[in-house]
Amino acid sequence: MTIASPIAIVGGTGPQGKGLAFRFALHHHDVTIGSRDPERAQQIAAELTAQLPQGSAVRGAVNAQAVEQAAVVVVAVPFDGQASTLADLPDISDKIVISCANPLTFGPSGPRPLAVAEGSAAEQVAAVTGARKVAASFHHVSASHLITTRSDAEVNNQTVLVAGDDNDAVDTTLALANAVSTIGGLHVGPLAYARELEAFTAVLIAINRRHKAHSGVRISGL
Repeated sequence: MTIASPIAIVGGTGPQGKGLAFRFALHHHDVTIGSRDPERAQQIAAELTAQLPQGSAVRGAVNAQAVEQAAVVVVAVPFDGQASTLADLPDISDKIVISCANPLTFGPSGPRPLAVAEGSAAEQVAAVTGARKVAASFHHVSASHLITTRSDAEVNNQTVLVAGDDNDAVDTTLALANAVSTIGGLHVGPLAYARELEAFTAVLIAINRRHKAHSGVRISGL
């Protein structure tokens, strides 16, 4: 599938946003990272471009400018700032939107999922923006695995799980998953399943802390 371009990553200066921007650009997608601070976005974009092969690049811009020029918007903002960040964006209701936030809280017993009024971070994205083409994905891939050009460090053994109701959003996200893992993506069901995908991230974080690892998810038997 040919990806509609360009791609804007809102919250692209954070670890997950930077990692996805790098991986998408490495696979020749047109990527702009967005931030509330345009100078910060441009600085991070320059740092990522310096790590990419010649001919690949990432741009930086203020969030509003990044999404105005995009056909695909990836929301990589930490959940506690997601609603306010989305409310400040121009209209993205007709764009493909991919949510990858994990609503979690951290306490003495470890990470736990947060209750979200809309059901999930992805459903909040749809509710706040009015976007009709929303998918949830990229929750379980460690950011530390994404920013690398070493072939032996690729997340080859991980399945990128995708939830969504809209075919265009799901197909686009599955195609972008090929830039993250050689296994690629798997459509698991409707957008409401984002609740389970987001919550399971708490289990992975707990596993990785206990075993000092960067484990992910792989679906077998298919």
